[in-house]
Amino acid sequence: MTRMTILTEADLRAIVPLDLAAIDCIENAFRALATKAVVMPPILRLDIPEHRGEVDVKTAYVPGLDGFAIKISPGFFDNPKLGLPSTNGMMVLLSATTGVVQALLLDNGYLTDIRTAAAGAVAARHLSRGDGSVAAVFGAGMQAMLQLEALCLVRPIQEARLWARDSEKATLAARTLREKLGIPVRAESDAEQAAAGADIIITTTPAESPILKAAWLRPGQHVTAMGSDAEHKNEIEPAAISEASLYVADRLTQTRRLGELHHAIKAGRIAADADFAELGQIIAGQRPGRTDARQRTIADLTGTGIQDTAIATLAVARALECGKGTIFDS
Repeated sequence: MTRMTILTEADLRAIVPLDLAAIDCIENAFRALATKAVVMPPILRLDIPEHRGEVDVKTAYVPGLDGFAIKISPGFFDNPKLGLPSTNGMMVLLSATTGVVQALLLDNGYLTDIRTAAAGAVAARHLSRGDGSVAAVFGAGMQAMLQLEALCLVRPIQEARLWARDSEKATLAARTLREKLGIPVRAESDAEQAAAGADIIITTTPAESPILKAAWLRPGQHVTAMGSDAEHKNEIEPAAISEASLYVADRLTQTRRLGELHHAIKAGRIAADADFAELGQIIAGQRPGRTDARQRTIADLTGTGIQDTAIATLAVARALECGKGTIFDS
């Protein structure tokens, strides 16, 4: 007989909030990627262009963990017009010893939202100036809001601006964030003005052409790019990558294929075999991170399967501790 735990989105929201523990969990996952013999295959992606849809499948095995997760993550970007969220999905946690399913996490994309926001905070923690207090977020969806919330946990943010193509959505998101975070957050109608003077800039959109220009960036700024998780997506002008003091990938083999680095290579700004640090290497002390307050740094975060294994493992451990979920015996 085998036993499987079934966790709903409501269960998971109760036990895995966006907090420092979640950020530390994802930081440890990146460290493991640099220090352990992690097995993490390339992302499997299915495109459904007539409905602006895509489905990603991600996974990773980490030596020392009892289980590994497989995540199915759909993103259908016209869904808001239908009154539906753009993203949903689920994760399955399997035994690393037997392959038996240990848990089914029906999170509707919630855990992906948490681990993605946490990754942005990890990047900011290691690559932005410690005194960074002004943030600019490009995007006004759920992930944009979570990115700012996570950033406030690791940096003393006192002011934020939001820019989005949909100005009404940006205004609503800014109001929501002001109420939740208790800091001034305003919707900015001009993208260049949103970036001007910001210590930390976060892009979190499905843009297919650059929304952040190289000429807007200044010494000392840090940029975290979250949206380029497919070959056709591109949020940052390629020149910004080549002109950065420090470019950091979540997984270099992946960003060469589908991240912002991919577009810089395609534009001839970066050599295809150029070597760059990965975030886990900086966390583990294997490569230098920010060394000067005037450095202009960029983190290219395309989303990795190790983040999903880490957050799923955390969720199931907490569920077992507090008795959450439904147990299914077969």
